[in-house]
Amino acid sequence: MKRIAVIATALLLAFNLATSPAAAEDSLENLPLEGLEKIESIVYGTPGAGGLLLRLSKIERDLFGMELPGSMTERQAALVNFVEKGASGQPSLLFKVAVAEWVTLRRVNSSTALAERISALEETLEGETQVGALSARLERLITKLMPNGVSSTNVTAPANTVFRAKFVSTLTVRTVAKGDVVALELTEDCIIGGALAAARGNRLFAEVTRVKMPRSFGRPSEIDLEFKSVEFLDATTTPVFIGPEAQKAADIDKATIGAAGASIAATVLIGPVGLATGFLVRGSDRQIKEGTGVFVESHEAAVVMAYAAPEAMIRQSIDSDAASPSGGETSGVITE
Repeated sequence: MKRIAVIATALLLAFNLATSPAAAEDSLENLPLEGLEKIESIVYGTPGAGGLLLRLSKIERDLFGMELPGSMTERQAALVNFVEKGASGQPSLLFKVAVAEWVTLRRVNSSTALAERISALEETLEGETQVGALSARLERLITKLMPNGVSSTNVTAPANTVFRAKFVSTLTVRTVAKGDVVALELTEDCIIGGALAAARGNRLFAEVTRVKMPRSFGRPSEIDLEFKSVEFLDATTTPVFIGPEAQKAADIDKATIGAAGASIAATVLIGPVGLATGFLVRGSDRQIKEGTGVFVESHEAAVVMAYAAPEAMIRQSIDSDAASPSGGETSGVITE
C-alpha cells in the first residue's frame, strides 16, 4: 500500500505541475537543452534516440511506472519540474537523491546519471539493485533512511561565499579544446543557517577559453580556464569568480593551484568587468593534474533549497572540514 501511495503522490505532483501554465512556460523557456533531452541526460547520462513520443513514454514509465496524462508539452514540463524543480512542500527528485546520498555516503554523485545513483544507493543499503519505477525505489530508500521524510528549507547563500573544489581528471592541451566545459568537484560541504546547501561532490563548472600547444624556443603550452558557476544541493547554480575572499583562502590553503606542480605556474585572469574569473596554466608538462585544488566565491546572493539535517550530522560535517588539510578558516562552510 505504501508503494502505491508513493507512486500516486509522484503522479499527482507531476500532473499538477504539467497543468500549471506558469510552471510549464518557465521550465521550457529556461532550459539550455530541449526539455526531454535534458531530462534524459539527467536520468540516463545521455539523450535518447528515436521518436519523441516513444522517448517521452519510456522515461515516464521508468520514473513513474506509467505514462502521464496531458499533451506532450504538458508531459515534458511535468518531467522537468518533477526531476529538477519540485513543488511547494515536495522537493525535486534530484534534491531527494542528493540528500539520500549525503546521509549514506557524506557526499553526492551529481556527475553520475540519476538511475545509476539510485541503483548504487540500493546496493549500499540493501545489497542489490531493485526493479520498478525509479521514483518509488528512491522513496523506499528515503523511508529507510529518514522515516519522517526529507526535511528541506530555503536559505540564502550570501555573495562571496567561498567554495573549495578539485579537478577530478587531468587536463592537458591534447585532451581539451576551446569551449569545453569542465566539471570540478566540491571537496567541502557548505552549511548555511544550520542546513546543508551544497555538498562534497557537487560540481563547479569551468569553461576552457584558450588552449596553446608548445611553441618554438621552449615557450610553454597554455590552458586558460574561466570559472562559471557552482552547483547547490538542489541542482541550481550561481555564478562564481576568483575574488578577494577566494584568493585569501587560496593563500592560506596548501593544496591550491600554485601547489599543483613545479612545472605549473597559475596566474589569475582578470575579466572584462575587473573580476578575476579563472586562471592561466603554463607548463612544460602541459597538465592541470587531477586533484589540483581551487577556491572560488559566489558573485551574488542565491536563495536555494537546503537539507535541514539533524544537528549531529551538521556538526560532524563541520568538524570533518575543520580537520581537513585546508582547515576550517578556508573551507566553504558558513555557519550563521
